[in-house]
Amino acid sequence: MAAISAVFSALPVGAKVVASNQGYSGVMTLLANMSAANKLNPVFVSIADTAEVIAALDGADLLWIESPTNPALDVAELPVLINEARARQITVAVDNTFATALIQKPLAMGADIVMNSVTKYLAGHSDVVMGSLSTESATHFKTLEDARKFNGSIPGPFEAWLALRGLRTFPLRFQRASENALELANRLSIHPLVSRVRYPGLPTDPQHQRAQKFMNGFGAIVSFEFAGTPAAADQVCEASRIITHATSLGGVESLWERRRRWPIESASVPESLIRLSVGCEDIEDLWNDIDAALHSAK
Repeated sequence: MAAISAVFSALPVGAKVVASNQGYSGVMTLLANMSAANKLNPVFVSIADTAEVIAALDGADLLWIESPTNPALDVAELPVLINEARARQITVAVDNTFATALIQKPLAMGADIVMNSVTKYLAGHSDVVMGSLSTESATHFKTLEDARKFNGSIPGPFEAWLALRGLRTFPLRFQRASENALELANRLSIHPLVSRVRYPGLPTDPQHQRAQKFMNGFGAIVSFEFAGTPAAADQVCEASRIITHATSLGGVESLWERRRRWPIESASVPESLIRLSVGCEDIEDLWNDIDAALHSAK
């Protein structure tokens, strides 16, 4: 949130921000609060609907793209949207937390700023809270550096050390977790108690062909809809013995939760959708835990 706030704080009062109507709830809440305070003018769009996003760009100061989105894993048509925004001299910032630079490089596509939640895959051990901003523009760098410095959004030495330690194993962790995610997505897609699986790595996923064009992989988040009530979906998450029932993601351990249990989650997210952050555990241990939990719900 410190990294995200640094980007928004650099905008002039009343600036128009085009952002996803279904993404990280912290961004949506912050923009809503800044709108209520007459500081920013956010316009929320379906980020996977390229025509809708482009139509909203008139008069915009910032296009904030999260892709794949949290938690429904919608994929934005990044090259098209970035080129369109840059042609209109609109700053483009991309939340690349789910994809990471290993499988998606927004700066190479022309984005001005890339944000990552270091808390998640980059640090990867669920023991540090931090965000990062990357840019190739000296002007943006100076603006963001000043926002960080004068708002006090600076991590301590120990947190920085923890993040560096995690980065050393990041590629290995992410590869293993992504391999596990693809296997689990395939198995969940034929499970009788699952009504829908959302994972761009599945050829049957509506986001698959788009993601293939510019992503070098599909990540380690799988979202699926339990074929039951929201209360039963909560029971599924509480019944696991290996997967932790918690709200974070991106660590070496697997976590899951029903996202709509949080009041600030987007209403566009299905009530029984479970977001699964796949870790590095043994695949059969994970699958046995998931299958048993699915069958435990009443």
